[in-house]
Amino acid sequence: MQIGYLTTAYPKASHTFIRTEIRALESFGHAVARFAIRPAPDTLVDPLDLEEQARTTHCLAQPIPVLLGALLVTALTQPGRLAHALATSLALSARSERGLVRHLAYLVEACWLVRVLRERGVEHVHVHFGTNAAAVALLASELGGPSYSLTVHGPGEFDAPIGLSLDRKIRAARFVAAITSHCSAQLRRWADLADWSKIHVVHCGVDDGFFASDEPVDGASRSLVCVGRLTPQKGQLLLLDAVAALRAEGVELELTLAGDGELRPALEQRIRELGLEKAVAITGWVSSGEIRALLRSARALVLPSFAEGLPVVIMEALAMARPVVASWVAGIPELVRPGESGWLVPPGDTAALIEALREVLCAPAHELDRRGRSGRERVRARHSALAEARKLERLLLAGRSEARA
Repeated sequence: MQIGYLTTAYPKASHTFIRTEIRALESFGHAVARFAIRPAPDTLVDPLDLEEQARTTHCLAQPIPVLLGALLVTALTQPGRLAHALATSLALSARSERGLVRHLAYLVEACWLVRVLRERGVEHVHVHFGTNAAAVALLASELGGPSYSLTVHGPGEFDAPIGLSLDRKIRAARFVAAITSHCSAQLRRWADLADWSKIHVVHCGVDDGFFASDEPVDGASRSLVCVGRLTPQKGQLLLLDAVAALRAEGVELELTLAGDGELRPALEQRIRELGLEKAVAITGWVSSGEIRALLRSARALVLPSFAEGLPVVIMEALAMARPVVASWVAGIPELVRPGESGWLVPPGDTAALIEALREVLCAPAHELDRRGRSGRERVRARHSALAEARKLERLLLAGRSEARA
């Protein structure tokens, strides 16, 4: 099957799960053409991300005359379809905070995308995230392009479901994949009852490389690692306060913040204010291999997020038999079980976070290993990249058969 993958920005250092899914589908014999609205702003360091970047066609990287030319050709050859798509664009913009100009830009992008999809023989487009890329896919389908489907992650889509016209995007999609049961329930909150049958749970998968490591936790390690974009929703500032409190008690520990983002200056300032320069390191973006090395040397992964879907790094840590300290939000409790594979704390509760970290740092290595191994088996059962990609493949092929019938 010739499949198009469309996202807002790709590749991104934090979206390795998309790359993993694409490559699994390719291993099944499908051809996958990569598209994104724009290049990601991240500094890419992983060789696999750099390879994906070279294989991705970015809409906004096209010269403006090319995009406007696609609009003109559509107006001349398919005026009726263009009028219908324009009406949809106006309806979407009326509910959105992004305004009319951006939605007209999505329409222009859709005109160009339809032509390129047709040239490449793409039969169906799969979109990750129900935001602007989903709007472009919806408009492209109304312009005579291929059908589309969605993978919805949250929390972004659920912050503004009305403004994103999530119900309309679900209605027009062939099917919708939710990454967790929590995500599936949230989709049902906003979808029409008639569209509930379109919603299926397809988990994000973990690259097999993370299962290759079975080293026990080093009992002498005092290292904790937090992996993710440096952004307010990830709760890293709260984590710094917890680290400072523990060190004030005389608890020895080191924290590595692996990632980058808009919060980095504030984090660096807070590190200086708390006198944590020797205890906390910020790495910037790192490769998958470097993440594995950091997790291998750590006692646990810590992710005190305020809002999430289900972070893939939690799956990666557990796959390496490293326990996890995370917030009790969204889909995280579906994977992290308190007392079994890690610790869950209420989001924003600094005292609870301090207590959980204290337990991690005081726990004997065999207890950390027990929790890590329990989590590893749960990830193996629920988040195998190949098994989850097979679920998605079945949905793609079922829709193909229905379309041909």
